[in-house]
Amino acid sequence: MAGFRISPIAEANGFRLEAFESVGSTNTLALERARAGDPGRLWLVAKRQLSGRGRRGRAWETPEGNLAATLLVVPDFDIKYAATLGFVAGLALSDALNAVFPNAGARVGLDGGTLLGEGRFTLKWPNDVLAEGAKLSGILLESTMLEGRRFAVAIGIGVNVVAHPEGLPYPATSLAQLGANCDAETLFLALSDAWLENERLWNGGLGLSAIRERWIARAAGLGSEVAVKIEGRVVRGIFETIDDECRFVIREHDGGIVTVAAGDVHFGAVASAGSA
Repeated sequence: MAGFRISPIAEANGFRLEAFESVGSTNTLALERARAGDPGRLWLVAKRQLSGRGRRGRAWETPEGNLAATLLVVPDFDIKYAATLGFVAGLALSDALNAVFPNAGARVGLDGGTLLGEGRFTLKWPNDVLAEGAKLSGILLESTMLEGRRFAVAIGIGVNVVAHPEGLPYPATSLAQLGANCDAETLFLALSDAWLENERLWNGGLGLSAIRERWIARAAGLGSEVAVKIEGRVVRGIFETIDDECRFVIREHDGGIVTVAAGDVHFGAVASAGSA
């Protein structure tokens, strides 16, 4: 399809591209490609996605003009590092957004709370990208086992380029609403380039500490009041850091430390009001 292009440096490093006007789910298609023997390093992109998914099976709406992109990875690294590719993806997308929209600076307010810091685009644990405190992008990792004890990972990235969903329990925004003159094709070109640099830094998981440091520098809500839903209960405290395995670390008000591997995070007024 005309329009979408992969960056020359990514192409020179073996990345490939399949582009569509419309697709059911780029993640589903990527995993189908893997099971059919695709070697990976394949980007699948579309400007419209009909049956996209978010975390925990939630729907992710991708109307015409937004970006739905999935990178298929068929790795030779230890499977324990697979989940940390979400942090690589968040950094790559943040770099791409700053490249195409360099004047988007704003103070950041989370979930209607106080303004917590300076920055263009911030990263909300584990896999969201925020702009002005509102959700701009979601990242979803899915995997499948292959023959010979191998596995594949689909790294799905959905970005609100021209429109964002309404009626959500949290604020959302789009590049168009922020005043960016950017289309899905331009953003993807920058993303395919930015991915390569961050993947090299990550280095099959061996460079995770460097990825962690970069991610923390862009973290939304660091040092602020937080509430996290964990298996039906809510843990409250201060967002302290992410640990060496990129798990969320909360310092409770009594001084105790809670480490979270998976959960729904709420900052600011939502966390303080006890409505998480």
